[in-house]
Amino acid sequence: MTSSAAPLRHLTIMKMGHYDALTLDGIDQDLALRLYYQMLRLRRTEEALHAEYHPAEEMRCPIHFCIGQEAVPAALSVLVRPDDFMFSHHRSHGYYFAKGSPLRELFAEIYGRETGADGGKAGSQDISHSDTHFYSGAILAGAVSIAVGAAFGFQNQRTQQISISGFGEGATDEGAFWEAMNYAGKKKLPILFVIENNRYATFSDQLKRQATDNVCERVRPFGVRATQIFGNDVPLAWRTLRHEIALLRGGDGPGLVEAYTYRWNSHVGPEDDSANAYRPPEEIQFWKDNDPLVLMEEKLRAAGWLDDARQSEFEKEVAAEIAGNFKFAKESPFPTDTDWHRMTYEDATPLADKLLGTAAGGDFDHYQADAKLGPY
Repeated sequence: MTSSAAPLRHLTIMKMGHYDALTLDGIDQDLALRLYYQMLRLRRTEEALHAEYHPAEEMRCPIHFCIGQEAVPAALSVLVRPDDFMFSHHRSHGYYFAKGSPLRELFAEIYGRETGADGGKAGSQDISHSDTHFYSGAILAGAVSIAVGAAFGFQNQRTQQISISGFGEGATDEGAFWEAMNYAGKKKLPILFVIENNRYATFSDQLKRQATDNVCERVRPFGVRATQIFGNDVPLAWRTLRHEIALLRGGDGPGLVEAYTYRWNSHVGPEDDSANAYRPPEEIQFWKDNDPLVLMEEKLRAAGWLDDARQSEFEKEVAAEIAGNFKFAKESPFPTDTDWHRMTYEDATPLADKLLGTAAGGDFDHYQADAKLGPY
């Protein structure tokens, strides 16, 4: 199912039954197993955090899990370069994973520990990792706007870097999203927009908020290439994203991939939100029956590339990694000292800090003297 087929819709997807269009054509054994392994790592990581959250009560923040939405992050994980920048919304773990940011620092951050990606002060929704160029945030569509700014910088610097913005369809309710489409399309910026369209923004069905659940049709007039895919097909996600990234690096302007997928879990936290009765049970079951891991596993086994022994080996490796991540997080210290001044200002960017201080209406002269900044 690609842009050349009939337009996808959540309601029409539900009618297809068991998805049988996944193919390994053009993908060798090593890549196929890597994609599967990456999905498995992300799934087991999220399941382990989900299971541990209660009754231990040791994690220090709410978490928006991405169980069921592993295909797109797995595909991105083998395509992005270390110098690319990736930005995410509040459901951040899949994109953090895709950028190759260290998972043990993700665990430590969730536990509020000093060794976390942000020193235990950001939590899951706002986790960032500067060394690997990953940034997330709880502001709806914020990741879209900031990613456009990064892409503008890459264009001006004439680098081969690209900016990637991952978010849900709920972000398209915001005016900032459409402003981003307009600017990115007009300037032909090197940015890839990735929508994981899982139909619901918290408890709100997309079709109760918008006339159609197909965002692709609405962004093309802005000069943004747009492709829709069945988002639980990891080889299709890999092919589509690889094509778009190649176009971006070639200077062909922005692209958007809308991947129709589904979160199995509640909107936030391990708590069950089914009491709100906003999702039909048969809908949840349909998506579980089209589990991205199982769809890929079926093809791998049919091709003779995966058997019980290798599957068991993968599971043991992932379990050992997760156990090590939990150990690292739980044995790490809590932050002992918080320098809020240093968290707000950065000596390496005095001009930015001066503008920030001026905009905030604060006593920047005092700060300037303390930091020994030069004249503006």
